[in-house]
Amino acid sequence: MDYNVLLNLGAELGCQLMESGAEIYRVEDSITRLMRAYGAENAQVFAIPNTLIVSVTPPDGHPITRLCRIPAHGIDLDHMELCNDLCRALCRETPTLEQAHDRLRQLLARRPRFSTAAILAGHGLVGAFFTPFFGGSLRDALFGGLCGLSIGLTTRFLNKLPGNNVFFRTLLSSALAAILALLFVRFGLAQHADAITIGSLMLLVPGVALTTAMREIVAGDIVSGMTHVTESILTATTIALGTGAALLAGQLL
Repeated sequence: MDYNVLLNLGAELGCQLMESGAEIYRVEDSITRLMRAYGAENAQVFAIPNTLIVSVTPPDGHPITRLCRIPAHGIDLDHMELCNDLCRALCRETPTLEQAHDRLRQLLARRPRFSTAAILAGHGLVGAFFTPFFGGSLRDALFGGLCGLSIGLTTRFLNKLPGNNVFFRTLLSSALAAILALLFVRFGLAQHADAITIGSLMLLVPGVALTTAMREIVAGDIVSGMTHVTESILTATTIALGTGAALLAGQLL
């Protein structure tokens, strides 16, 4: 068996799991099971949110290791499920390494990609549906959707610029949504600026990241859990700063 090929298979599948937002324990357990299914009983896997290390020792006694840097990513539950299913199938069937690589390439080739229009529509719908939940009227829901759409447009635009990060995008997106909500109310188009603002800002709240962090801490992955907790706190603080600055500016004008 070519242990370099096996190592690359495990690392590539692990990277796909991490880039889709999988929990650390899921990544480590999945890749460990995959390596052992192909006879690498001594495989070692270590992962933190931005790094994956996979190591295996062939029969000749010289360990080989691959380190992968994981770029900034979001959460793609559909892709995570597909990668998880593929890993289970490979562990169960253990096809040849060439066939396993082909199946992984096929999975990546048919990865679902949403159009820009669909993504923006999703942002608008989330803002529209959350606004009445926080006490807004049906008319407010319409403008909550427009504020959600503005968050989507801002995020898509800033993603194309070099050097920006999630906190910069969150700051500008939250500030713009709050300013638009104030303007809609000031011009008599909407009624409740607070409901519109909170409803649209639900798009930025790191609820999944915080839940994942708690799960990782319980599972014993303290480093990863604390990293996600810190990220969630900083994101929430950025939302508060952007919204607060916009509201203060609205009161002064």
